[in-house]
Amino acid sequence: MLADDHAVVRSGLRLLLDAAGGMRVVAEAGDAQSALRTVLGHKPDVLVLDLNMPGGLTSLDAIPRVGEFSNGTRVVVLTMQDNPEFARRALLVGAVGYVLKEAADAELVEAVRRAAAGETYVTPRLGAALATAPEASAGPPDDLSGREVEVLRLIALGHTNAEIAAQLYLSVRTVESHRAHIQQKLRLSSRAELVRYALGRGLLEASP
Repeated sequence: MLADDHAVVRSGLRLLLDAAGGMRVVAEAGDAQSALRTVLGHKPDVLVLDLNMPGGLTSLDAIPRVGEFSNGTRVVVLTMQDNPEFARRALLVGAVGYVLKEAADAELVEAVRRAAAGETYVTPRLGAALATAPEASAGPPDDLSGREVEVLRLIALGHTNAEIAAQLYLSVRTVESHRAHIQQKLRLSSRAELVRYALGRGLLEASP
């Protein structure tokens, strides 16, 4: 589903996504409030949401409410806002993707596919910026080993298990085991929850 206040933008995004294969746009909305109503009616797997739309309800306020209308709908933010703080805030309130409009042609399809698979996607240069700008509340999580913190950080940056395995020179099965231990220790069940936890603790700070 697409939510953007410019019809011409929605038209272009529909063409892009419908042509990608394996997905189709089921509905559109022009503001955050109507987006929530439309989510309720269509229960889409993924909502592509513009961050800056007119109306009384802001997109950042709408993101955490999407689950109230459709528990399985995941939110990918599509925006011109390239400030990493906007990306951080969107992810903290529940988005699983953040894509700049200037990169939509190259990145949006991948972001939607990852969101539908329960994974996270952040435009790479913003992901790098997030990694070097931790919040003031940064601090190591209780009971996680150093390796588990590394795995958690890479999960939050949007890497797949295979990519994490390659970066840390581990097997995919070992990464899956670390992830299971992390989820058990933190009592979190989804990738989106892990991302929000890592962001809230400032764990995207680059390793020295």
